[in-house]
Amino acid sequence: MFCIFTSKRSKMVVKYTIEKIPGEKISDLRQRIADFLDEMHKIDEAGYYPQLTVKREWSTHNPAILGEFAKPRVFSWYLSREIQRLIQMNATIEVTASRKKIPLNDPILFDNLDEDTWDFTQKKLFLFRAERIDLSIDRLQHYTGTSAEDFQRYVLFTNYDMHVDVFKQKFPDCVQPNRQVQMPAYHHKEKNNMGITLVNIGVGPSNAKTCSDHIAVLRPDVMIMVGHCGGLRNHQEIGDFVLASGYMRADGVLDDLLPTSVPITPNYLLNIHLQNALESFKLNYRLGTVYTTANRNWEFSMKRTVAEIHTSRSIAIDMESATIATNGFRYRIPHATLLCVSDKPLHGKPKLSGAAQNFYQNSKERHLEVVLNAIEAIKKANPNGLPNDSLRASDEPLMGGL
Repeated sequence: MFCIFTSKRSKMVVKYTIEKIPGEKISDLRQRIADFLDEMHKIDEAGYYPQLTVKREWSTHNPAILGEFAKPRVFSWYLSREIQRLIQMNATIEVTASRKKIPLNDPILFDNLDEDTWDFTQKKLFLFRAERIDLSIDRLQHYTGTSAEDFQRYVLFTNYDMHVDVFKQKFPDCVQPNRQVQMPAYHHKEKNNMGITLVNIGVGPSNAKTCSDHIAVLRPDVMIMVGHCGGLRNHQEIGDFVLASGYMRADGVLDDLLPTSVPITPNYLLNIHLQNALESFKLNYRLGTVYTTANRNWEFSMKRTVAEIHTSRSIAIDMESATIATNGFRYRIPHATLLCVSDKPLHGKPKLSGAAQNFYQNSKERHLEVVLNAIEAIKKANPNGLPNDSLRASDEPLMGGL
């Protein structure tokens, strides 16, 4: 049931409610959810933030939880999935028009973007404020040259054009940037956003943070760093793979937002799928800690860096992996890292132009194939997304909890 009308003062009043109907077919429920999301979109198009109120009679501590959104059509696949889960648990969900949207060029917008004031124990459905969603979607389109609606549920990050070339060869009909941009994105689109997005974030942790900050509002199911690294162990060879089991955060870009004392580990199930793919291709690899630095010329301060490498027992060094992983942890997105050893700086095999180019040509296709193989396995095993209980705080119960 719903009603929509506009008063003489141009304040939009909306009430649209959806709840479980006993014996209803799943196809009919999904159609009602689609209609519900259409109402959210109409509110957004009318210049208001749509607000969801989830009423959970079973909850002792939080019987009603709510949050606002912006541009809900961009990530409607996610909202549809989460709303369906809640309805099937007998929740009642109501959408209303809460406030006039703040223009992105209004200075007061930034008063509502400070993450230091956010409650990160909010339910995952309401993790981001509406203003942040609105701005991040706009910036994402600016940085990547593609529409935010084109982003798929499985997001890969790379720092080299070579992986882009392989991606475009494998998916010639993929959506590509409409102009020259800082971090171009490519989207192999499938129904219900079940496809794959590849973003070339370039080199360094700053771009890695910037891009993952904004992609996080789209609530992807997976984020994987697909890059190159320096091998730090004697028994590694050029072309071997590294599957991260942990990170040494020496990049520094997120230290003010999340203490380095907080352990960051990749998603266990995601790593299992990547490991199985490596095994199926009969490739050499090692699991271990990846050391991420912001200093590309870390060799110029080798004594200090190598001391940290030894202390952390790192097996590889790069400039993006820990940054992506840390934002995955902050924003509760399952994440992992699969790197390929391009040089061995501590063993007389630095990254020199000629040797590096030969390595790139020989490794680029199999690197991406391993990740794509793992994603296909993930889709089959967890079509509704990987479990992310491990990314919740102890004081943050599940949507179906108390």
